[in-house]
Amino acid sequence: MAASSFSATSYISKSSIVDSSFNSEHSKNLLLLKFKLSRRIRPRGRNFAVTNVASRNQRLQNSPDQSIQETTDALDNGILVPDSESVISSIKYHAEFTPSFSPDKFELPKAYYATAESIRDMLITNWNATYNFHEKMNVKQAYYLSMEFLQGRALLNAIGNLELSGAYAEALRKLGHDLEDVAKQEPDAALGNGGLGRLASCFLDSLATLSYPAWGYGLRYKYGLFKQLITKDGQEEVAENWLEMGNPWEVPRNDVTYPIKFYGEVVKGKDGHKTWVGGEDIMAVAYDVPIPGYKTKTTINLRLWSTKVGPENFDLHAFNDGNHAKAYEALKKAEKICYILYPGDESLEGKILRLKQQYTLCSASLQDIIARFERRSGESLDWNEFPEKVAVQMNDTHPTLCIPELLRILMDFKGLEWKEAWEITQRTVAYTNHTVLPEALEKWSLNLLQELLPRHVEIIKMIDKEQMVIFFAQLIDTIIAEYGTEDLELLKEKLKQMRVLENIELPASILELLVKPEEIIIVDSLEEKSSEEVTELPKTENNDVDIRAKVTFDPDPKLPQMVRMANLCVVSGHAVNGVAEIHTEIVKNEVFNDFYKLWPKKFQNKTNGVTPRRWLSFCNPELSKIITKWTRTEDWVLNTEKLIELKKFADDEELQSEWRKAKRMNKERTVSFLKEKTGYLVSPDAMFDVQVKRIHEYKRQLLNILGIVYRYKKMKEMKSDERKEKFVPRVCIFGGKAFATYVQAKRIVKFITDVGATVNHDPDIGDLLKVVFVPDYNVTVAEVLIPGSDLSQHISTAGMEASGTSNMKFAMNGCIQIGTLDGANVEIRQEVGEENFFLFGAEAHEISGLRKERSEGKFVPDPRFEEVKEYVRSGVFGRNSYDELMGSLEGNEGYGRADYFLVGKDFPAYIECQEEVDKAYRDQNKWTKMSILNTAGSYKFSSDRTIHQYARDIWRIEPVVLP
Repeated sequence: MAASSFSATSYISKSSIVDSSFNSEHSKNLLLLKFKLSRRIRPRGRNFAVTNVASRNQRLQNSPDQSIQETTDALDNGILVPDSESVISSIKYHAEFTPSFSPDKFELPKAYYATAESIRDMLITNWNATYNFHEKMNVKQAYYLSMEFLQGRALLNAIGNLELSGAYAEALRKLGHDLEDVAKQEPDAALGNGGLGRLASCFLDSLATLSYPAWGYGLRYKYGLFKQLITKDGQEEVAENWLEMGNPWEVPRNDVTYPIKFYGEVVKGKDGHKTWVGGEDIMAVAYDVPIPGYKTKTTINLRLWSTKVGPENFDLHAFNDGNHAKAYEALKKAEKICYILYPGDESLEGKILRLKQQYTLCSASLQDIIARFERRSGESLDWNEFPEKVAVQMNDTHPTLCIPELLRILMDFKGLEWKEAWEITQRTVAYTNHTVLPEALEKWSLNLLQELLPRHVEIIKMIDKEQMVIFFAQLIDTIIAEYGTEDLELLKEKLKQMRVLENIELPASILELLVKPEEIIIVDSLEEKSSEEVTELPKTENNDVDIRAKVTFDPDPKLPQMVRMANLCVVSGHAVNGVAEIHTEIVKNEVFNDFYKLWPKKFQNKTNGVTPRRWLSFCNPELSKIITKWTRTEDWVLNTEKLIELKKFADDEELQSEWRKAKRMNKERTVSFLKEKTGYLVSPDAMFDVQVKRIHEYKRQLLNILGIVYRYKKMKEMKSDERKEKFVPRVCIFGGKAFATYVQAKRIVKFITDVGATVNHDPDIGDLLKVVFVPDYNVTVAEVLIPGSDLSQHISTAGMEASGTSNMKFAMNGCIQIGTLDGANVEIRQEVGEENFFLFGAEAHEISGLRKERSEGKFVPDPRFEEVKEYVRSGVFGRNSYDELMGSLEGNEGYGRADYFLVGKDFPAYIECQEEVDKAYRDQNKWTKMSILNTAGSYKFSSDRTIHQYARDIWRIEPVVLP
């Protein structure tokens, strides 16, 4: 709908303020309304503070008393349910009094901001009530620390969770706009990139919906990761501009700031107390984003940190002297910490910036958590109670520094001794592992950490030393039980693998235990001398000198000294969880097997989940209505077990007909979207085959596009009638970002777009095959593509995908999957039925053997695989050389060679499985039944279920329902 000015029912310009909605009594009525509303939501003797409610559902055309009566008549468990007229007044108020745009027109951008601010009023009211109740009850609270929160757009999600879609849609229609058009004005919040961040956002939605006391903590990235452009050269990156017009959902908390320090030195006082002094000081400033629950007044908080320094750090003299760069050097150093998500770390400067980001998140969040604990405890403050009131969840290894930071605060500022602080830390923190890829298990240079965070390195060394003593005692018993003897060499190797510190001499106390009784070892501490330094050897009773045996574990001077962040998480936390059943087994049996043998109860599985609100109810309303009709309840949105009811009707012709109509509507929406975003016009009659996720070699977009190339080649070799009979029409859709410095991933993006440019303009092929790469894949794009998909691809090399969450979203929307037995695919296949999942490829337990076979030169590639590589090299897809890309699939060993991700091994099984897909799709009744059973089987993958498990097994928190 075209933008319109306010007409008779709305203000036209600033000069038109004489409208009855904004008469001279407005301010008085507004204050009275706020007062009465605050009284209205303070029932049952509770004294909840309600602030920042600028325009709670004003209906000011009538008298204040009448307006309030009509506005608050519809209440559900204390939640205000306004009508469209009061919504109109609220939107008008913000258009006039909280303006981000000039006053003369009410165009779509202005309509969006005014609508968002209107909704935010409600969220702040509920947020205040939630916060104050948690504060008053002093409940145990979970804190979720994550470098990413991939929120997506907030407007429709908030309106949906508050059950106000009808009122806001009607109000905006009366104001000349369509709700969907208004919602499109919102940029996706650029606070995340992939599944890690989307999982965190789904968790926040579920935490609020289930009324668990919890907060999220992250960083407020100014430019996000990057905005992806697709050009003739492939992927190009430009800065995100999501904050250019401001963010109506965030509430700056300028009074909530914490000091953050880098560099400097550690000084020991006469009393033995350590003080970290000097260095570079900045401030972290809080920005709060309210997260509403579904059908509940509970609204929790996502607190994001921005960084700055005070005005005293601006060098006015340098500026006036013309040295402008020097004048604001300190300001830029502080601000750039929150510029970019995952800055490139190829350079030393990039590594320093990443570490600064991680420490800023950890330090500011923990200072905030501790301040809240102290305030709630009051005079009865007892630090031993801290783990009974606080649960800190580290989402992957990025927040690992919260471990030494918590210890530092407890010891250096709160006066606790090491033993007590260490016990409190271990009972407080827990760790979610998201990867088995060695390169993703973070390691940081000890020297870099020493320079940037000297006090933390001291603490990490204390942790390492403490754990070595424990490991020694436990490992020696395990080795004797398993091998029947004290195998000291094996013990040394296991200690080496389990340490927090890598390539650093063992502490003297451990070295003394590792030598044989007849050997004498003189060794200084870790911080001072190595075992190879010359010392005066002691004499025996016979005045003879024993020759010291050389210790077998010496640091390798050619290798860097590192800190293993994942090991630090495992030894320091009370729980370690994987995110899918197969992933957890790999974590226990391979990645952290020695730890698992020592602490089997510490390791848990928590299969990921996705919120059914955003990922089915809101993004797929057509299908949602059908589900509600056939399950006879809307309860499935909260209790996804109700989806199982669909299994009973999977063969019902009426349901199948309705199901196909909903899918067709979603596909037509996808067709329009693809035309708008890429210029390609595709047919909704074709199968929509989708792979959307981060571009990475292990996710094997390369296998997918090579399969498409093979399909295209075979089509070209046939006559028109023959190819139409042989192949089902397909639209193959890709989306995802390749990290800016990941050269091979960017080559894959370029290859996909080149294939598309050739195939899509081939008149011989027409609508039989299209290849479309959607630029700048994000949550909003996913909300369009997933409901319109027929087939989705989750084809990672087995054992390398921790879980995946897009596979859950596709299944929830009735999309059938082709994939390997990897991550959550395993559980999805179990739940939807093996016959409703297209399976191919090597299994996780076979991978190491297959790589060994390759390295020994024993692998014989399938002729079809060789054929497709030669076809690519023939130049049919343009002049671009694909020697590096195809070369990575060849040879027996070497970096970037030898087909490490087994594309060639799985290629024949993959194309044969795709033939089975074509065959199944031709039988639309069978396909629709498979689709229904996928939705029915997705009940297990609600993030509500996952959060209940975290709350019960790790955090030990209970729901707190507001009265």
